[in-house]
Amino acid sequence: MATINQKIVFKNAKVKQLYDLYMDAKLHGMITNAPVKISEKAGSVLESFGGYISGKTLLTVKNKLIVQEWIGSDWGAKAEASVFALSFEQKGSDGIVHVFHGNVPDEKAAGLDKGWHDHYWKPWKQFLAGKEITRPEN
Repeated sequence: MATINQKIVFKNAKVKQLYDLYMDAKLHGMITNAPVKISEKAGSVLESFGGYISGKTLLTVKNKLIVQEWIGSDWGAKAEASVFALSFEQKGSDGIVHVFHGNVPDEKAAGLDKGWHDHYWKPWKQFLAGKEITRPEN
């Protein structure tokens, strides 16, 4: 099993904006261009990318921390749920997101690592800059 660690700096962004981009179902869905079920409530259902990702929210601390467990629909019948955490840091005018994604199947790690950038961080930066969101061809 693999672990993904990322640190993404968003220039001139508040942690509240970043937290909301992930936890607000409408914003999350707009960014990913796919329906999203998500809630801050511990134990609530998580579903995104047309059901490719399914799991639940384990813990949230408003504008500071999100912890979830989820699994990809193509991870195989014996795959265990991954643990996914986002923590948020304000450093001057910049918002920073620290990503930990553990218990990822080895063969899925490179794709997920790239996917976070392609489907989340790049579109977040475009949205926050008031630009049109461009999405990867899939």
